[in-house]
Amino acid sequence: MRAEALIRRARCSPSWGAKLADHVLNERIIPAEAIVAGFWPLPGEIDLFPLLTALAMAGTKICLPVTPPRGQPLSFRRWVPGERLYHGRFNTMHPEGEAATPTFILTPMLAFDRAGYRLGYGAGYYDRTFVALPNAYRLGCAFAAQEFPAVPHGPEDVKLHAIATEKDIWRALESA
Repeated sequence: MRAEALIRRARCSPSWGAKLADHVLNERIIPAEAIVAGFWPLPGEIDLFPLLTALAMAGTKICLPVTPPRGQPLSFRRWVPGERLYHGRFNTMHPEGEAATPTFILTPMLAFDRAGYRLGYGAGYYDRTFVALPNAYRLGCAFAAQEFPAVPHGPEDVKLHAIATEKDIWRALESA
């Protein structure tokens, strides 16, 4: 499924992140007082820069993840557009701002289903982070082409509350 998801994702344009941003902003899914954890996209992932920039301009506090050694949850550092980013594990980029605890987590993924399950890269960072931050809202961010009828999941996998794509936002994930 990961291989198929990568093929589907390769047919999409990261610039479609502007459409995703429009949906998220128009739906007002993110509370004004939220501390939003974004992510700096890996090559091929949907670009969240338009959304993160608009949120920051509206006064929303933004943070980005720092990838720790395997087996640990992510940590987060405050970030504002224009601040320098540093290279991290697995080709990630992160700021060196103050530590932050997000209340709203924008989540990357390779594949997803409408039940709210996601398929990541396999290291479990986001699932461990979701367990560590159980009250944080989990919004998956991906291309619509990355949707599958069902994504394999186990007891350690945590459901998303909703999913945003360049086409829409799905919130019908009642038991997340």
